[in-house]
Amino acid sequence: MGNALFYHLTRSPAESLLPVLIGKSLAAGWHVELRGTDPARMERLDLHLWQGDGFLPHGLAGGPHDARQPVLLTLAGQMGAGQAAANGPACLMALDGAEVAPTEIAGLERACIIFDGGDTAATARARDQWRALTGAGVAAEYWSEESGRWERKR
Repeated sequence: MGNALFYHLTRSPAESLLPVLIGKSLAAGWHVELRGTDPARMERLDLHLWQGDGFLPHGLAGGPHDARQPVLLTLAGQMGAGQAAANGPACLMALDGAEVAPTEIAGLERACIIFDGGDTAATARARDQWRALTGAGVAAEYWSEESGRWERKR
């Protein structure tokens, strides 16, 4: 069973962290599902990942080559309940409160829950996700950038 890493954004947007996490996942040989809740945001992330520093091959779900994508951008609810993304991800990255079920994590190496600490609803949602996942026996870690760099908090 994989573990869940919670990333509490306080200094930078998700657009700054995602290329780093995706790059590390691809270097580990993992396929990634990047799951969001807002179609417009996922389209902006699609452009950002193509235009940022470095090359991060990816695609928006719903295309003819979803299974071949190293990184597949999906929307919560796009896949059937408990169904993995078409690219067979080893890592799931969830944004904006997208649901991550404990049963999904059982088939992953890692799940990353990324949330905006400046948004009280997002923080409350992340706390609910923490309780649900750890209550189901998923090992979880909390990471914060509060000090100016990413640090694991105990």
